[in-house]
Amino acid sequence: MKRADFMGEALAQARAAADRGEVPIGAVLVREGVVVARAGNRTRELCDPTAHAEILVIREACAQAGSERLPGADLYVTLEPCAMCAAAISFARIRRLYFGALDEKGGGVAHGCRFFAQPTCHHAPEVYPGMAEAEAAAVLRDFFRTRRDEG
Repeated sequence: MKRADFMGEALAQARAAADRGEVPIGAVLVREGVVVARAGNRTRELCDPTAHAEILVIREACAQAGSERLPGADLYVTLEPCAMCAAAISFARIRRLYFGALDEKGGGVAHGCRFFAQPTCHHAPEVYPGMAEAEAAAVLRDFFRTRRDEG
């Protein structure tokens, strides 16, 4: 698979999250060119504020690996990770982070605390923003427009 295919899978996970009434963010974790975990947000379903797509794929991949670290893993996510997810990405030693839409309000990578740029950050992945940005932003925009129109 190619990088665009991995982001396409993350977008599919985001759409599935929207279908469940969750904020449509999807993530895919890849090691050695193979998807090892995929998830969309499940914060409402699990009544868990930490059940972001990124956290869920990191948890699943770590369980499969039998390790708290995922060296050589690449993470594809549809929205700029928040500070919590950026910390988890750092602690898991993710090699590369690819993300779609920027999040000026809640992002923790290119915005907000810019977690990976902090001197207290133990590991910073290579970061590639803007992958499928327009499509990722449209999924979010459509979700919130529909909710406003229904409410």
